Amino acid sequence: MNRLELTGFTTRPSQVWGGVRLVPLVREAPVEGLRLHREVYDGLGAGVVELGPRGHYISYIPHGLVADWSGEKDGRAPGAGRPSAAYGTQFGGGDVPRAVPLPPVPHHRMAKRRSGDRLRFLPLHLALEGYLALHFGGPSTAWEEWSRSALRDGLSPRAEDAYLGRSVRGLGDALRIFEIHPGQCGVMVYVSDALAAAFAVPHPDDYRLLHASLVEDLYGELVHQYALYGAPVAGTPVRIGGEEHIRDLGELRAAARAQERAWAEAHGTLFARELLDTSYAFDRVYRMKSFTLWRFLPPFVRDGGGQHIGETITDHKGRVAYLKTFRLSDAQIRRGHLLRTVAGAGWELDRAAAALGSSREELVRRMRAAGFSALLRSSL
Repeated sequence: MNRLELTGFTTRPSQVWGGVRLVPLVREAPVEGLRLHREVYDGLGAGVVELGPRGHYISYIPHGLVADWSGEKDGRAPGAGRPSAAYGTQFGGGDVPRAVPLPPVPHHRMAKRRSGDRLRFLPLHLALEGYLALHFGGPSTAWEEWSRSALRDGLSPRAEDAYLGRSVRGLGDALRIFEIHPGQCGVMVYVSDALAAAFAVPHPDDYRLLHASLVEDLYGELVHQYALYGAPVAGTPVRIGGEEHIRDLGELRAAARAQERAWAEAHGTLFARELLDTSYAFDRVYRMKSFTLWRFLPPFVRDGGGQHIGETITDHKGRVAYLKTFRLSDAQIRRGHLLRTVAGAGWELDRAAAALGSSREELVRRMRAAGFSALLRSSL
């Protein structure tokens, strides 16, 4: 288990639209030697994702991201002096049909090396596939409690629901209306003041190209419900000076900067409590010279707090160059917690029930309620 190290970022005052709060993330300096670009696919975003020689699934794939680290060769900006990796970076089109039969779609691998020092990967699919693959093989010991299909096929098939960002009420308007700050390389998206997603890239130019693509990302059921049923959140009040008398522009500027620092500290504390104070299990996906692409899973602790899965690119010092997270629902956390506990007990139900402080019958009931009935013998 390790923690995320989000150094080099500062926050700017939040921007509120209805129930959506955006907290801009500004870098002190861009990450040298890495750039990210968007690769747009034809059709409506449906595609087949290859997991291996015999595994694949059909899912929503709005675009891929291309990581370009070729600038490390001679200190130039990535892509300088040769064709760029920015394919179709214009966001959407008003005449794109929205309700037509899905066309034939190509296969996509999670991460695929491209010509030169470039890697194409599927944003959020890395993280979601890591969650779906959690103990996917099923029982490792043929205990009598497990069904034949569980021993033969494991947790196949496995599915989770997610919502397109366009269906998260207020998100599209907030991204369209609010300004992008100088030096902005990321954003924290809150819905009803619950952290819905974190997004960060290495360079401000990358963020400007990818800012609008957040409405094409996937969001969890809880985020969708908060946006649909939650009340508008309060904006951040502006009070400069208080009881102090401001006599000139210099004092006004100093008071405004003090207020900005107070905002940054408040949002930084909220930000750190949910993401930075959690230990994650990291799985390395691809090494790109001095950068590494990872996906990570939370500890699935039942403490009532928000937990995120995600993917990140870090440099050789462990600093985050790229980050994208997905907030799990309470039901998804419960399923992850159950699978971790049962697998940790060697798939022996009595030991797992003791670890949970419950009876065997209660554990069986919880597993059926979590959607794992196919794993258990019908006679239980």
